[in-house]
Amino acid sequence: MYHQSPSPTTTSSVSITQTINGSHHFTLKGYSLSKGIGFGEHIASDTFSVAGYQWVIYLYPDGRDFDNSNYVSVFIALASEGTDVRALFEITLLDQSGKGKHKIHSHFDCIPQNGPYTLKFQGSMWGYKRFFRRDRFEKSNYLKDDCLKFTCTVGVVVLTIDCPRLHSLQVPESDIGSDFVMLSKNEERPDIIFNVYEEKVAEIETQTDERDV
Repeated sequence: MYHQSPSPTTTSSVSITQTINGSHHFTLKGYSLSKGIGFGEHIASDTFSVAGYQWVIYLYPDGRDFDNSNYVSVFIALASEGTDVRALFEITLLDQSGKGKHKIHSHFDCIPQNGPYTLKFQGSMWGYKRFFRRDRFEKSNYLKDDCLKFTCTVGVVVLTIDCPRLHSLQVPESDIGSDFVMLSKNEERPDIIFNVYEEKVAEIETQTDERDV
């Protein structure tokens, strides 16, 4: 006799790639005192956490290297241990005139052609060697009262798997046996009769509310 195989079990899952974002506000007061620090020398923000990683902002008042010593350089670095951390970045230099003309470099609206940046190890960084030419910067509205302000956002790329989970319900043990015993001892007349091997076991009476109409 041919037996039909049971229907195969079908499962599903969804792979979700997204970013976990976090921002840090960094203010440098006394900018003029940082001039002459030397190219390659930086002023660092406090570390901040995004997606379980520590990050830090580096500002190079005299440029990151000799070839860019006429520029202010800005970088975001991975400050904690990590390998091949993929992320998107945004650096905003705030316009302090109140006109809202901030200087923004962002990858969130336009992801680079090769995708998010990969930071290989602790100390890896991303940023701009020529973020702002120094002589223009010092005459701009981005510098006020010898103070400049940054907002930096990091979006760490994470991958999660979403799949339905089967939830088991704990079924209590049956106590129908004790219920039958209780019913058999009940002296009230029931209206449901259980017969087991032609022997009456129990009945349950339904009360009827009889009223004159």
